[in-house]
Amino acid sequence: MAQASPSMLPPWRQTGDADGRWPLLLASPHSGRHYPAALLAGSRLSLMQLRRAEDAFVDALLDGISGVPVISATYARCWLDLNRAADELDPAMFDGVLDVPAVISERVQAGLGVIPRLAGYGLEINARRLAVQEAGDRLAALHRPWHDRLAGILALARARHGSALLIDCHSMPSPTGVRPPQIVLGDCHGRSSHPAIMTAIEDHFRRLGWRVARNSPYAGGHTTRRHGQPTSGIHAVQIEIDRALYLDPHRLTLHSGAGRVRAAFTGLVQRLLADWPRLVGPAPFVQAAE
Repeated sequence: MAQASPSMLPPWRQTGDADGRWPLLLASPHSGRHYPAALLAGSRLSLMQLRRAEDAFVDALLDGISGVPVISATYARCWLDLNRAADELDPAMFDGVLDVPAVISERVQAGLGVIPRLAGYGLEINARRLAVQEAGDRLAALHRPWHDRLAGILALARARHGSALLIDCHSMPSPTGVRPPQIVLGDCHGRSSHPAIMTAIEDHFRRLGWRVARNSPYAGGHTTRRHGQPTSGIHAVQIEIDRALYLDPHRLTLHSGAGRVRAAFTGLVQRLLADWPRLVGPAPFVQAAE
């Protein structure tokens, strides 16, 4: 784990064996519930309003998984969004000229950059502009270590198995429309994962009776784009689950459905492990001799 100062909470909680013995890695980047004092003191919002940005308790849905590594963020998404590129920054949020790169993407324009401006529609987080140093400090403390850790675990798994899969776990507000999806799988429209993996994951959730969609309205974020490189043997799939399946979205408390969702994730891991060689076929590269 990344080195933290004595006053800093570790950037993530990790369970399972991260030494390459398993070809899978599960991550929950948006379920962190640590709200630094500086965020609370400088925000115009209440804690409950800030928590609207969380993928609340997604980490708890992964608690039934043993052996396979699971990594969950500890810091709140309102402090830093691990599923955004490091340069997705809004210069207007800061009190001077940024000393790190900034790209005004559509997400930044919507207030949802790597350091978010909004916790939800119309919910402006900060009461004043942030110090310029905040951007670099937060990225160095949380963003780089997180993605380095994911990459390191995946590299060990690929070295041992010839391929590896990252499952990036999220929750979504209940979609609208006639029979909307309850599970949305994202593989960047086929660019971040082998199609057989997506088919297996979709089939798993459909067999459990849930409606499943691919890449709409969520096709995958920075994590799937950065780490999913199927031609190099590393696959990445984003899973979005309807919060209503396991959570009271107004009180942010788990309800009885959480047990079913937890069992679904545990069963998915078991199925993928059992089917892994068949799903990905032979290793897509020749390993150099030691």
